[in-house]
Amino acid sequence: MLHVGTWNTKKSAKSDFVGMLISSLCLIHCLATPFLFIAKTCSATCCSETPVWWKTIDFLFLGISFFAVFESTRKTSKQYMKFALWLTWLCLSVVLVNEYVQFFTLFKQAIFIPAIVLISLHLYNLKYCQCKANCC
Repeated sequence: MLHVGTWNTKKSAKSDFVGMLISSLCLIHCLATPFLFIAKTCSATCCSETPVWWKTIDFLFLGISFFAVFESTRKTSKQYMKFALWLTWLCLSVVLVNEYVQFFTLFKQAIFIPAIVLISLHLYNLKYCQCKANCC
């Protein structure tokens, strides 16, 4: 029979794995965008012609990563990981929304920083911050 503490640890590990996977796919998506659509425009504004369906994938990744961060922070054994995961997710959200509404000027690769940090935090949480008992 599966012990409740074991189930919680597996559920947390799954959310960290999903978080790493989604953040990695998001990063690949962001890296691929200029290359996929540069041939169509061949101008300085290479990504302005990106289809709407391609841009909405950003928000799909953001929504899924929200739930991965939520679940990971519920089961982490370290308080600072909760703060770090949410802060990084918030930064990713701000950078992503800013790409569409242009509140302030950021370099195009700014999206890579929170995505890479989020991948790293999920990996760290998976490796070092798992609850060993049913106390989390």
